[in-house]
This record gives sequence, structure tokens and C-alpha cells, in this order.
Amino acid sequence: MFDTMTSTKIIGAFCGALLVFLLAKWGAEILYATGGGHGGEQHAAYVIDTGEGDAHAAEEAEEGPSFDELLAAADVAKGAKVFGKCKACHKIEDGVHSTGPSLFGVVNRAIGGTDFGGYSGKLAQAGETWDAATLNAFLTNPKKATPGTSMSFAGLKKEKDRANLIAYLDGLDG
Repeated sequence: MFDTMTSTKIIGAFCGALLVFLLAKWGAEILYATGGGHGGEQHAAYVIDTGEGDAHAAEEAEEGPSFDELLAAADVAKGAKVFGKCKACHKIEDGVHSTGPSLFGVVNRAIGGTDFGGYSGKLAQAGETWDAATLNAFLTNPKKATPGTSMSFAGLKKEKDRANLIAYLDGLDG
């Protein structure tokens, strides 16, 4: 029937063909990828900006309450929970600094107005004092508000969370 050498050649040829098939399949998937991604998400190869997104975003922004209204109705207890995202780097005790400066009395304090020596970036771009509006802008996106900052926090996307946090911080010194 078959000797050992012939059967080894047949098995080798089969394995080689399988390997070529798998490499071709892998290469085709890379060249002709149509989406997928993690969790089955589909991604478009390109996006055409029609300008509609900006109009819808502006309409949505106008529909909700203003930041001042959110701040007036802020929940200090919820702000304390939001502060949980900050406490790895900031302390709320007067004069006690950590990776970042103490946030005790931060509302309406001069920007850079503590004895904390590790300020980074261009804090002056944020304004003169940490009033509610300045804090709101800063907490939305710290790296955009003060380019060059070493603060790695991405920001708070929800305006209500920012209002609750500012109300909580404002109540610390009183």
C-alpha cells in the first residue's frame, strides 16, 4: 500500500494546503474588512458631514435647563458621590494636598491660589477665579480648558453631575 515516506508527503501536502488557505483567508479579512469591531459594532469606512449633527446638537442644548438652573437645583449628596471620581488625586481637607491641590474652598478661590506646588499647564487660560462657570468649563474637559495640564481626568460629560459636584465643593468651606 503506502510506505511511510509517501504518507508523510500526503499529510505534509494537506497541512501545507491548509496553512495556505488560512493565510489567504486572514489576508482577505484584513484587505476587505467591512466592520465588526468589538462587540459586533459596525463602523463606517468614512463619514460624510452633512452639517445636520450640529443643528441637532444645538437644538438639544437649547431644550434642557441652563447650567445656572441646574446649579440652583443641585443635589449636594449626589455631588459627594461624583466627588468619588476626584478623590484619588484631590483631598477636601483645608491645606491637605495630594497628587492635586486641596479642593477645600475651591469655589471662588483664585486660580492657583494655594500653596500647592505642582500646578501644570496654562491654568491662567481657565480664568482668574474658580467660579461656577469656570469650574463647569474646566470639569467638562480639563485638557481642553488648560492645555498642558498633567491632570489625566477626562472630564464630566453630564452637566448635571458638574452642577452637583460644584454645589458639593461650594458647601465644604461653609
